Amino acid sequence: MQVLPTDLPGVLIIEPRVFGDERGFFMESWNRERYAAAGLDVDFVQDNLSFSRRGVLRGLHFQNPNAQGKLVQVLQGEVFDVAVDIRVGSPAFGRWTSVRLSAENRRQFYIPPGFAHGFCVTSETALFAYKCTDVYNPAAEGSVLWNDPDLAIPWPLAGEPELSAKDREGVRLRDVPVERLPRYEGAA
Repeated sequence: MQVLPTDLPGVLIIEPRVFGDERGFFMESWNRERYAAAGLDVDFVQDNLSFSRRGVLRGLHFQNPNAQGKLVQVLQGEVFDVAVDIRVGSPAFGRWTSVRLSAENRRQFYIPPGFAHGFCVTSETALFAYKCTDVYNPAAEGSVLWNDPDLAIPWPLAGEPELSAKDREGVRLRDVPVERLPRYEGAA
């Protein structure tokens, strides 16, 4: 397994070892001991799957309280995945990083608690899996506007994305009340 840092502290790209032959492939998608030894010492309490078609954009979502760390991967198709540091007081506040995740590259993306997360589907369809460090709490949920001009994320879309009602109502990061945002507590 190879762990690749990104330009945001704590946000990681993980390339699991894949063993393949003419029959197909095998890989570990999670092994607590092995991932902890590689620097990802977290406990996951909930697994989720989402299935979407091309042009669907989900995010940028966060929870506070009950901030969720997420280990995400694509089981079928491809997505453009984004993490945004929204921790008040963070030296990287408002910065984002991205990665393409696909069934072919088998990469994983770790987004620590305190970051907003979103993705758009760039293939015909995508089956997206994520492990979360805290349970979903609708009362703690927030949404940063996917096309916040201050973030200027270059989503690879042909036209307008297909959004949920919740995501259409997202707000610019600078307009999220500071008490709704997580706090920076040192290194991620």
